[in-house]
Amino acid sequence: MDALFCVPMLSVFLIPVLSSYSTTLNFLFFYMTWSTLVLSHTPLRVEIFGTIAIRVLFYALPSIVMFLFDILTPSAAVVIKAHGSTGLPGGKRRRNIRLREIKVAGWSLLNLCLAIALQWGIETLCVRAFRMRSALKVTLKLPMPYEMVRDLILGMLGREALTYIIHRFALHSKESPLTKLHHFWYHQLHAPFPLSGHYDHPLTYLLSNFIPTYLPAVVFRFHMLTYLIYLVFISVEETFAYSGYTIMPTHFFLVGMARRIDMHVLTYGEGNFGPWGIMDWICKTTVGDTEVIDDAADDAEERAREKRARKVYDSPPRKSAGSTPRAPKPTAGSAARRR
Repeated sequence: MDALFCVPMLSVFLIPVLSSYSTTLNFLFFYMTWSTLVLSHTPLRVEIFGTIAIRVLFYALPSIVMFLFDILTPSAAVVIKAHGSTGLPGGKRRRNIRLREIKVAGWSLLNLCLAIALQWGIETLCVRAFRMRSALKVTLKLPMPYEMVRDLILGMLGREALTYIIHRFALHSKESPLTKLHHFWYHQLHAPFPLSGHYDHPLTYLLSNFIPTYLPAVVFRFHMLTYLIYLVFISVEETFAYSGYTIMPTHFFLVGMARRIDMHVLTYGEGNFGPWGIMDWICKTTVGDTEVIDDAADDAEERAREKRARKVYDSPPRKSAGSTPRAPKPTAGSAARRR
């Protein structure tokens, strides 16, 4: 675990955020840190411990804090829950947390560890057993910005398509043997709550969560930095979309994703099989009123309202067009002079 907490590993994430130097110096420090990290550790260690760091910082720790907030202060948490007390881990029982909720949290973290272990096993087989190149690129050369943007878009679209296909046809089909496992585990939840994003039977979890996330990165052979950014987006998405809260870092996509997931659970899987809703919109399997276009329209409308309100607040008060200035009242001295 020394690689996870060493200075080069942490600096890769902290320097761009905490430093106050110019862009050129930031890039130079970042490249030096990345070079030190790659030269001092094997590519396999960089990939695995980088994955662990992202998952811990952006999913596990925030989700655990939210879970504890829900079960320790339910009266405060219920105020920001989209479905009230139903969205709490204990449901309407609030403080009466049973072993089931602890089981959901435990299996969620265990599945996360299982996915990282499977990623390590795949890389070990590729590099050491079959003498192949690594599934992800871990090199001193940094990717160009347009390459990172291109790979991120391809990865997100590939994940959306794979999640939809697997979720709909492998986990919600009467002919699939995995449907019973998925319904007996995941669809026993009354509503999504923190740490439920990775809860499912291990087999169905690896099929519906790990493969759609990892396979696009392998197919397009992401650079390790691109993969870490890719994991940051996915981890933040899973943290907030499964929290059940109405308060999100951004209203664009996250709120719509959270409501789509809510409707998927509340309707026992009648629709909303993809995380972003693009495939559901194309295939007409959307349930509820939370389509992607509506999310974008609502976000644009809210921004327009805020802009108009800020403009009205900042503008000086205007006089009405028909009003005329009043003449000052005559004083005793001015009346005497007129006489």
